[in-house]
Amino acid sequence: MNKTAIFPGSFDPFTIGHESIIKRSLPLFDKIYIAIGHNTTKKYLFSLENREKWIKEMFADEDKIVVEVFQGLTVDFCKKVNAEYIIRGLRTSSDFEYERAIAQNNNTLYPGIETLFLLTKPDHTHINSTIVREIIVNKGDYSKFVPSIIAENIKALE
Repeated sequence: MNKTAIFPGSFDPFTIGHESIIKRSLPLFDKIYIAIGHNTTKKYLFSLENREKWIKEMFADEDKIVVEVFQGLTVDFCKKVNAEYIIRGLRTSSDFEYERAIAQNNNTLYPGIETLFLLTKPDHTHINSTIVREIIVNKGDYSKFVPSIIAENIKALE
């Protein structure tokens, strides 16, 4: 039996914290979908096409990773790709409370789904996409917060 998981998010941008969670999850699963959620009411800094392309480029050599865009409920995407697990990273205790509620609701909507929480590495606890976007918009040095391939792609847009 294959163990399939999804790692959902908007990834605007994909950070070194996201990268760490994925790399640490690889030994646990046969396949991981990096599921880029698309919300038409949300304003993004980077286009959906760029985010998808950049993440695919990052993991081009990893056979266990599939990058896909999805709309709608995360559990519906899980059903579509036959994923039994959702991977979530936790930075703080407030992340836990928020993510716990989502996990419980997801399990109510799709009783077969389990959410796996991984703690971020201590040196990544302060990193989140919202803050990284602010650094990028205000011309700060974002290279310490995103994987080098993402930084190169962002730089190419400047």
